Amino acid sequence: MNIGFDAKRIFHNQTGLGNYGRDLVRILSAHYPEHGYYLYNPKASGRKLFGLSTPNVTERLPRSRFDRTFPSVWRSSGMVHDLRKDHIELFHGLSGELPIGLRRHGIRSVVTIHDLIFVRYPALYHIVDRTIYLRKFKHAALHADRIIAISEQTKQDVVAVLGVDAGKVEVIYQGCHPAFKQRYTDAEKQAVLEKHGLPPDFILNVGTIEARKNALVIIKAIASLDVHLVIAGKATPYLDELKTYIEQHRLSKKVTFIHGTSIDELAKLYQSARLFVYPSLFEGFGIPIIEALYSGVPVITSNTGCFPEAAGPSSKYIPPDDVAALTQTIQTVLGDASLRMAMIAHGLDYARRFDDAGIARQVHSLYRALCP
Repeated sequence: MNIGFDAKRIFHNQTGLGNYGRDLVRILSAHYPEHGYYLYNPKASGRKLFGLSTPNVTERLPRSRFDRTFPSVWRSSGMVHDLRKDHIELFHGLSGELPIGLRRHGIRSVVTIHDLIFVRYPALYHIVDRTIYLRKFKHAALHADRIIAISEQTKQDVVAVLGVDAGKVEVIYQGCHPAFKQRYTDAEKQAVLEKHGLPPDFILNVGTIEARKNALVIIKAIASLDVHLVIAGKATPYLDELKTYIEQHRLSKKVTFIHGTSIDELAKLYQSARLFVYPSLFEGFGIPIIEALYSGVPVITSNTGCFPEAAGPSSKYIPPDDVAALTQTIQTVLGDASLRMAMIAHGLDYARRFDDAGIARQVHSLYRALCP
């Protein structure tokens, strides 16, 4: 079977949706090598984000001069002509979008919807962006043969907001990059700490540094604690708000920001941390939590939405806006070695439900149900 993918994020997004697409293609091509995997990329990327070079994985760029000149038009509709030339039987939209005309040309389709944050938190998005996102997501949800939701929370939102039948939506969790599953030597981890000038003991937060991730709550929570906080992620204007608060409260020696880390470097940071703290307001799933569990780091996260799905019964939960509760929970976990070891052991066991083979099997079964 020839399977096509909307590969814009695979080749152009360093985190988030890009990681989802890269990991999915990697595990499918490894576990089911009998299929052809075609990655439709609207334009060449100057960064080497996807390095998988196996005979069954092929990148496809726009072929005609018009499509190269207008890559967004190609991605939304013109791509279908190239799918037909490549004899694609099934197309998977990896980020909530599908090109127009798949069904008319007999191509079955699956779309993954990660979240509907723009509906739940409209203030975080410009009205034009919200309108475009809703239109694209509704089109994909209504025209796809099947929908993958990355959590039960997302499935509930898809059914309620986009108006599709629950039977059309299947929950298949995300996995994570193998870098987080391997173990690094003390020397390898120490090299990363020295590179960034980090102390030997610190707590970690990972993710795009934006208001929804709620990092200010962590900064407030550690103000009275003898602990160092490392925040690793892409900077947005929200970073200025954090830095202003840090300066005003003389916390600059207690907080370090790191940007642009490689996957391997990030994995070493996780394995060097004493605790992972993730009080996000809302996520489709929360992949940094899975990365932390696989890395053998105890997790504190929000008690709302999808977070209990991702973090499991051994993690600790707090209301995302409760600074006092977070302070107390950090103290409790860091002060009890037996508790930390139990959280690590049980967290690793829970993380096995997100293993590559299981995810590949579920997605492949969904594909085969559409294209026997």
